[in-house]
Amino acid sequence: MITPPKKNKTMAFLLPTTLAITGLVFSFAHAFDPSPLQDFCVAANDPKSTVFVNGRVCKDPKLVTPDDFSTSGLNVSGDPAGVGVTLKSVGVDRIAGLNTLGIVMARVDYESGSPATPHSHPRSSELILVLEGTLETGFITADPSNPTKNRLYAKTLNAGDVFVIPPGLLHYQANVGKVKAVSFNSLNSQNPGLVTATSQLFGSAPAISDDILSKAFRVDKETIELIRSKFA
Repeated sequence: MITPPKKNKTMAFLLPTTLAITGLVFSFAHAFDPSPLQDFCVAANDPKSTVFVNGRVCKDPKLVTPDDFSTSGLNVSGDPAGVGVTLKSVGVDRIAGLNTLGIVMARVDYESGSPATPHSHPRSSELILVLEGTLETGFITADPSNPTKNRLYAKTLNAGDVFVIPPGLLHYQANVGKVKAVSFNSLNSQNPGLVTATSQLFGSAPAISDDILSKAFRVDKETIELIRSKFA
């Protein structure tokens, strides 16, 4: 009679553990823009191109100049991006050499009392450096002590202070001072994405039904219609 081999308890434990760790590593590895396979890939200005890559088509390296890695204008405010808020961003459209490098920057100006509407960037973390004034900024995530609840991590920042927003989390900034505030915000993706909670919920086309929103927010449909009218 042949005796079957004994099960190796160590291997039985290590195999699923190894697979779990491997899956976790690969999930982190694909959480942000992939590393480029060359020193740079300056975006080519070719409107007729039909090639789609994770970035823009590369310009011939022999035609690249220092101007492809530079821009100016962040010493002044940008275009309106909300009530009392202006934005000037620096991405591949302004610096062609940023193509495939996985980073963008923005200057944000806030009038006193003005907030940046709660929003998220699904493909990016965000690092906020306050240059002038006083900003309150924070993000919301599941409460570590009770995952059915949410916790706000917020802080009041002054000139020279820095705050980081983890990727994909709902967050906000607001000028809580009596004078203008300015921040420089860096995001670690070529295309961070922008999900603005209020305008997407109440300003989509076609619209989410009043019945669904009234149940979700636990208010009557008249209140939903009033809010929706602000985003028409």
